[in-house]
Amino acid sequence: MKLYFWGGVGTVTGSQHILKSNGKQLLLECGLFQGHRQEAEEINRHLPFNARDIDWCCISHAHIDHIGNLPNLIKNGFRGPVLMTKPTVALSRLLLLDSAKIQEGDIKYLNKKRRERGEPPKEPIYTTPDAEHALTRLRGISYARKEQLKPFTIYFHDAGHILGSALIDIEVEKKRILFTGDLGRKKMPIIQDPVQVDEVDILIMEATYGNRLHGDYQDVQNRLANIINRVVARQGRIVIPAFAVERAQEIVYNLKILRQQNRIPDLPIFVDSPLASQVTEVYRNSTAYFDTEARALIDDNHNGPFDFPGLRYIEDVNESKKLNQLAEPCIIISPSGMCEAGRVLHHLKHSITDPKNLILIVSFQAQHTLGRRLAEHQPVVKIFGEELPLRAEVEVMDEFSAHADRNGLLEYVRNMNLKRLQQVYLVHAEPEAAQALLDPLKQMGIPQVIIPEKGREYEV
Repeated sequence: MKLYFWGGVGTVTGSQHILKSNGKQLLLECGLFQGHRQEAEEINRHLPFNARDIDWCCISHAHIDHIGNLPNLIKNGFRGPVLMTKPTVALSRLLLLDSAKIQEGDIKYLNKKRRERGEPPKEPIYTTPDAEHALTRLRGISYARKEQLKPFTIYFHDAGHILGSALIDIEVEKKRILFTGDLGRKKMPIIQDPVQVDEVDILIMEATYGNRLHGDYQDVQNRLANIINRVVARQGRIVIPAFAVERAQEIVYNLKILRQQNRIPDLPIFVDSPLASQVTEVYRNSTAYFDTEARALIDDNHNGPFDFPGLRYIEDVNESKKLNQLAEPCIIISPSGMCEAGRVLHHLKHSITDPKNLILIVSFQAQHTLGRRLAEHQPVVKIFGEELPLRAEVEVMDEFSAHADRNGLLEYVRNMNLKRLQQVYLVHAEPEAAQALLDPLKQMGIPQVIIPEKGREYEV
């Protein structure tokens, strides 16, 4: 039995791993790589393996760095089903179509520049019809349900990362392999805690925050209230770049509680994204997956954690443009989370030069993204090709992270049967984050702890 790692190694994006047994190949994830535009385009366009050789694909959750290249996989000849949980199917239907529109928009802009240089046009990596075709392959399954994909037996367990996220539990050749996908944190709002899987031979584990500790989530509402009240006092606005899935809903959830407790003023709050609005509707229809506290916020009128007076979901583009003309304090929540696309770029352009305003970073920011440059307080940043001075205040709240931190990752492994665990592969991490976990994992007595190399074959 062999393992290959084709993406999500040495970086946190573009997850793609292949497990090969008895002539059959199981692909774990098919995500888009995010980074420098030219590098990302090259990596995403050209799959590093033959799509026709893949028999099945399993997806852990609906973030684009885990599902985003599925249309390209199918376009290149993959014929099998794509297994994921039912909420992940619902979310993927929205996100893949949105990703296709971004691909088409990006290539339209690129081809305009290429024409000016006398260069031939390029095709998008995939189109809306390609994404629509990919959606016909998605197959939703329930947690803990046995799926037979001979020679693989598959179970999905709640990973506690986002709605529908899954640990992928694989039995093959008398071994048990657990792929964490993105492992969530305990006692986070809205969704359930991660399921602890104890009896494992081989663990493929994310290590995004292997070298960092999160702030205490219990302090989130205090810190968020303090930030809002400080900015409102100086008549500024708050722009929150947030992923349309999970982070936008989590921010709204916390703002609702603060508003109910009268801890923040009655200021306008906008979720400016058709996609985030649609994703929120999926959440509203998935309350069976919520934790007890989130379900308790659903009132007799079926208003839940994501609705309250003063909150508006903006879909119309003209309404979005009007937000930048507002003189009064307000909060604008808008994708994308890493500030690489979407309406948030317009809000940032209109906000970052004014010291009264505040940019609130609430998600992990990959290298070479605008979000990373903002989080690092670089004095000048480029938006739409224009260099702008960063005068607005920038706050980073990693307490919102839906990833387990260093202690959470080590605790998850420590709770396993360490006498049985033979190999740990550390993926979905920048090099220093993965390196930071090597020694503490080895000290647990695990025979092999490996940071895999892209494209290399590993015997398991």
